[in-house]
Amino acid sequence: MTDIKMADVGGKPVTERMAKAACRVVLSVETIAMVKRNEIPKGDVVSAAKIAGIMAAKKTSELIPLCHPLEITNVDVQVAPQGDFIEIISVVRSFSKTGVEMEALTAAAVAALTIYDMCKPLDKEIIISDLMLLEKTGGKSGYYKVKSKTINDEIRSPNDE
Repeated sequence: MTDIKMADVGGKPVTERMAKAACRVVLSVETIAMVKRNEIPKGDVVSAAKIAGIMAAKKTSELIPLCHPLEITNVDVQVAPQGDFIEIISVVRSFSKTGVEMEALTAAAVAALTIYDMCKPLDKEIIISDLMLLEKTGGKSGYYKVKSKTINDEIRSPNDE
């Protein structure tokens, strides 16, 4: 059996960190229309997904076994209903010795799962897709932005406008 251990970040310098992640929840056009009109029986899907994503980012180290607990300075989760999907963008910031990629990915994933949970009584064919890191800053590796042909080509965050 391979040894499993948490990365030792003790000798690393504290730097400003940012990570942006995205995810999509594909729903029927009818369900999306109900989300937009706030007619989902469980309540306001967009608000619930945002708060779930923020809460998840703050609890990431409790969910991912080898993830360091971090002092997060900001979490922003945007939830935008489109034609047949809901686009989720999460941005997490921290001053830390390690990155916040896992926090951003967890925020987007849990926001998507919240949408799934709230819409599942109305739509049996929900698909959660395209969970990915879009970009990150800070640390030894510096700036990274996804290069592959992905939904990133279509995604814009509030800061991009």
